[in-house]
Amino acid sequence: MRIVVSNSSAEPIYEQISRQIRRQIIASELAEGDPLPSIRVLAKELQVSVITTKRAYGELERQGLIDSVGGKGTFVAAQNKEFLREKQLSAVEEQLSGAVDQAQMWGINEKQLHEMVTLLYQEDGNERA
Repeated sequence: MRIVVSNSSAEPIYEQISRQIRRQIIASELAEGDPLPSIRVLAKELQVSVITTKRAYGELERQGLIDSVGGKGTFVAAQNKEFLREKQLSAVEEQLSGAVDQAQMWGINEKQLHEMVTLLYQEDGNERA
């Protein structure tokens, strides 16, 4: 598990931690049942307060992404794949909605925006191939 925190970011450190772990779970980089570092170990690795890591884990647990098992540790929770897919689609819709708003503001029509998205999608796909 790779987490990078920035002290210069406006985003609180606990949110940086929870966001990065959430992204890794949604991207299946962390699978169901995978153990997470203990709160103390993660705090030491990231050189942050134990309270900060406890808050990040608390957020993830409230979202149903991780489970804490007393005496055993913290693990990636079983995920409803359909629910995760809906969350992913919702996040993309939100980003696209912002892009559509900006395109309309700048007078870019639907066809031009579609062409832009197609080109970006193809460019991104070629880099992964």
